[in-house]
Amino acid sequence: MDFSYPAEVERLRTDLRDWLSANLTEELVAARRPAGRDDAAIEMLRAWSRTMADAGWAAVSWPREYGGRGATVLEQLVYTEETTRARAPMPLNVIGMNNIAPAIMQYGTEEQKKTLLPRMLRADDIWCQGMSEPEAGSDLASLRTRAVRDRDGFVVNGQKIWTSLGHRADWCQLYVRTDPEVPKHKGISCLIVDMALPGIEVRPLVTLNGEADFAEVFFNDVRVPGDALLGPLNSGWQVATTTLSHERAGAARLYAEMQARLEEMVDDFAAAREGRAPGPLEDPVILRRLGEIAVRVKYLEVLCQRSISATLHGGDPFASASLAKTVWGEIGQDMAALAFDVLGSRGADGSWASYRLTSRSLTIAGGTTQINKNITAQRVLGLPRK
Repeated sequence: MDFSYPAEVERLRTDLRDWLSANLTEELVAARRPAGRDDAAIEMLRAWSRTMADAGWAAVSWPREYGGRGATVLEQLVYTEETTRARAPMPLNVIGMNNIAPAIMQYGTEEQKKTLLPRMLRADDIWCQGMSEPEAGSDLASLRTRAVRDRDGFVVNGQKIWTSLGHRADWCQLYVRTDPEVPKHKGISCLIVDMALPGIEVRPLVTLNGEADFAEVFFNDVRVPGDALLGPLNSGWQVATTTLSHERAGAARLYAEMQARLEEMVDDFAAAREGRAPGPLEDPVILRRLGEIAVRVKYLEVLCQRSISATLHGGDPFASASLAKTVWGEIGQDMAALAFDVLGSRGADGSWASYRLTSRSLTIAGGTTQINKNITAQRVLGLPRK
């Protein structure tokens, strides 16, 4: 895990730092976590995506023929560290670029690649992913949304929920059941669906913090053309679980994000000292809690680097990454609780109060803690399934 950076990797770090210094504004940093209902922030981030794409920084992990840099694992690691520490906004299409684009690159037709990927890279089109349903969350194979094939394509009926940016999306990577007679994971197909098609109804979902980052999506006799199929018919499970991922150092974002949040929290505690004696950073109880979180963030860094090291040396990065995700979520919740305990609803214009509410989702979104602990038990500890 003692990474040694070649000269070309350090050059990329320097080039990226210089570019961010020249292009990343305070306004963009402030907009990096936009509410789903904030139109101005969404448009600002769309423009930022185009700026990054034009400069070749939007998706360094993508192959060069699709607008990326074909970055190595270490180059991806440096990119993630530097953009996170600079508080650069995440791409507006982060799910599309990290999850959907690799599937299109592997399974898509040449027409799909040529048409969809450049617009995704620049956020000309916003993408969402139709996986979760009211009765199928972590268990994708239990999905019920049906697609019946006819001579012109497919007719889709069903519902998706907790669809990130679903109410803003132009396109959806939609997982549907196309064969109900076979074992459930063998009868799934993947469709690329234009969200403007008749019969699609989208309802934004307002979460605890009052924002609308998610939506539920209803499909009522939606006619999808046959060329919207991504990958072979009834092979959607393989598309969903494809191991092709150009974002092989993505685990670095977990610890880099928490390091950045910890620094912000300490700065806000220092700023809150005015009129208080002692200030938050002079309170031994608060200092102890800060110290515990700082140690856990360092532990998270080691876990993430183990995952990246496994990628570099042919090991199993998924097992340690699943454990890291669990730790990341728990640290985020404890950090949010500490910040709210100290600053209340007034700290940093209320951002910590919002994060206190948002943090409840950290152990659910992207794989629940329960699912990740099962993975850790089986793949790290070698425990039996039963």
